[in-house]
Amino acid sequence: MRILHTSDWHIGRTFHGVDLLVDQESSLLAIAELVAAEQVDVVVLPGDVYDRSIPSADAIAVCNRGFEAIRAAGATIVATSGNHDSPTRLGALGSFAAAGGLHLRCGISEVARPVMLSDSHGQVAFYGIPYLEPEITRAELGVPQARSHAEILDAAMRLIRADIAGRSGEAGTRTVVLAHAFVVGGEATGSERSISVGGVETVPLSAFDGIDYVALGHLHSPQTLSESVRYSGSPLPYSFGERSHRKAVWIVELEADGLSSVRRHDLPVVRGLSQISGTLDELLGAAEYSAAEADYVSATLTDTRRPVDSLRRLRERFPHAVHVEWARPEGNPELRYRERVHGRRDTEVAESFLTDVRGAPTPGEMAWLERALAAAVREKDGPSRAPARMASAALEGDRAAPSVDQPIVDGRAASTDQRSELEAPPIEQGHRPDFDAAADAGAPESGGAATDSGERGTRADFDVVAEEYAGDDFEAAGLFDIGDVGGDSELSA
Repeated sequence: MRILHTSDWHIGRTFHGVDLLVDQESSLLAIAELVAAEQVDVVVLPGDVYDRSIPSADAIAVCNRGFEAIRAAGATIVATSGNHDSPTRLGALGSFAAAGGLHLRCGISEVARPVMLSDSHGQVAFYGIPYLEPEITRAELGVPQARSHAEILDAAMRLIRADIAGRSGEAGTRTVVLAHAFVVGGEATGSERSISVGGVETVPLSAFDGIDYVALGHLHSPQTLSESVRYSGSPLPYSFGERSHRKAVWIVELEADGLSSVRRHDLPVVRGLSQISGTLDELLGAAEYSAAEADYVSATLTDTRRPVDSLRRLRERFPHAVHVEWARPEGNPELRYRERVHGRRDTEVAESFLTDVRGAPTPGEMAWLERALAAAVREKDGPSRAPARMASAALEGDRAAPSVDQPIVDGRAASTDQRSELEAPPIEQGHRPDFDAAADAGAPESGGAATDSGERGTRADFDVVAEEYAGDDFEAAGLFDIGDVGGDSELSA
C-alpha cells in the first residue's frame, strides 16, 4: 500500500492580513496531481484541516474542492481534527463522507475504531487520534487524574493497542496511527499555536512503539523523529521564520511485513518569502532585490528618519509586500526611558521632546510650557505640601521662599525674569500653540504607513519621538500599549 502523508493545511489562514485561499487551493491541487502521478492509495491528514474552529464559507469550499481533487486522483482520505479545528464541525456527516472515500476521526469514541483498508497483503488499520485537550477528554478516556498531554496520549494509545491485540487473529494486519501532538524531538517553526498545559505540551516518542507508521501533525516543517515516526509539515509557509523551509510530503510504502520505505517529495513553491533590509530608496532601486519582487516581502527600513507611506511605496516594486518596520539606525535600542531622562530637569526633557517633534520651541512657547509645569506641580502637591516645598527652598538660601501663590518652576521659586514670562497673556479660547500640531497630523493608514507628509508636525515624526521617549517602560507601566499594526510599530494611548 502506498500512503501520502500531509498535514496542517490550515485552510482559511491569512498571512499578515493577506488572504491565502488561492495559494492554498494551488497547493492542494499540487497534492492531488502527485497522488495521481505516484498512484497513491491513501492520503493521511493528521489535523488542522482548517485554521479556525468556525471556517468561512470560502474556506470550506476550497477544502471541499481539495478533497474532491484528491479523491478523483484515486486516493482514499483519512483525516483527524487538530487543535485549530472544531471536532464536532469537522466530523459532522462523517459517516456519509466515508461512503465517498473521506474517513474522519474526530472524537474520542472513534480512537479505537480504525479505518480498515486492504491491499494485496491483507488489512491495514488506520487509527486516528484527534487533538485531545487534557481538561476536556480525561474523564471520557477513563483517566480523571490525567493533567498532561503525555498522560492523555498514553490513555488513547492503550485503547488502540487493546484493539490491535483483539485483531491478532487477522493475519497480515499492519497499523498506521494519525496523531496531532508535539512529540519530543520535534522543532517548532514559530507559526504553530501553543498546546501547552501547565507548561508541558510534549509527549514521548516511545508512546508510539510497535506501530508500523505514525503520521504526525501540528509542527509545520517536515521532520523525522524515527524511521517510522514523522511530521510532514504544512504545504505552505505561514511565517517568515519558515522562509528557508522547503515544504514536502512523505510517500510511505507498506509491504507484507510492515514499513518498507519512506521518501520525501518536495511540493512546488506557490510564492516565496523574502526578508529585505535597507533604506527605502535602496529597496526601491537596487538590482540586488529584484529576486524578491514576486515574493511575500517583509522589509526592515534603516532610514535615519522614518519614511512616510512606506508600505504603499514598497508595493510599487514588491506588490506582495506584507510587513514593514523601521529600525532606527543610531542609538542604543536597549536604552530605557528612565536612563535617558535621569538627571535632567522637566523643562529640559519637554524641550528636547518638542525639538525632536517639530523644531526648537520659541521663548514664548517655553513660557507656556513652564507655566503648565508649574501648575502641574501645584496641583500634584496641593496646599498641604506647599509649606514643605517653601521651607526647602528657603533653606537653600539662593532665592527667597515662594508664597503659596508664587509660581514654582522645577521645584524652585520662579525668578523675576521667569515670572514676567509666566505672566504672559493667557491663551485665547480655542487657540492651540504650534507644537500641538504634532498630535493632529492624523492616524496611520492600514499597513502601518503614516498618512501625513511635511516637515513640521507630522504624525510620522510624532511616532518616532513617541517610540523614543516611551518605549518599554511606559508599556510596562500600563500607560501605553505598543502593538504591531499592519507591520509598523505604532504607539496608541
